[in-house]
Amino acid sequence: MPETTLAELAHEVRSKNAGPFWVTLELFMRDADGYRVAADETFLNERVVASLYRVEEETIQIFRIPSLNVVKISFPRPVSQGSLRDRDMHAGQHHVPLARMVVPLS
Repeated sequence: MPETTLAELAHEVRSKNAGPFWVTLELFMRDADGYRVAADETFLNERVVASLYRVEEETIQIFRIPSLNVVKISFPRPVSQGSLRDRDMHAGQHHVPLARMVVPLS
């Protein structure tokens, strides 16, 4: 049986800078069913995000917006934007680990 990922349930999964020191990930889910999966705190929570992105769990902010079927996640960038060790200046590729998360069977 093929696995379903968050990207397949979403209209769009993206990441971007939220200033030079923060990254924001956004899950724009296609419908309320997809939103329920993405917003499920037992599936997607601070611990999971910390593991995916190697950041401190207590620094992660998750915003669940049911009226828009959107989940937003913000956390401090590992290095500031444009610094010598910055490998993704616009944080445009940070969404990939989140998009590839396999959704549990219902």
